Amino acid sequence: MNKPTVSRMNQKLSQAACGAVILASMALTGCQGVYSGQVLPSPWYLQDDVQYFAPGPEFKLSKEAQAMEEAKAEIESVPQAR
Repeated sequence: MNKPTVSRMNQKLSQAACGAVILASMALTGCQGVYSGQVLPSPWYLQDDVQYFAPGPEFKLSKEAQAMEEAKAEIESVPQAR
């Protein structure tokens, strides 16, 4: 009994189709990278909430610096009038 065999041409076409599917899936999925502290593309990057930080003073420790200056001014001795 002879079993039907796949012709050589059909075998080459199916291999080419599998190769094309593999290449297309690799090209469309991409790879992950870290951009601005986020790992992109991730499955959830479109649904992520965006963190917003309101602009503030450039010097972040302005209150602490003011308190230190006031404490220094209290400690400094004031010359007495004669």
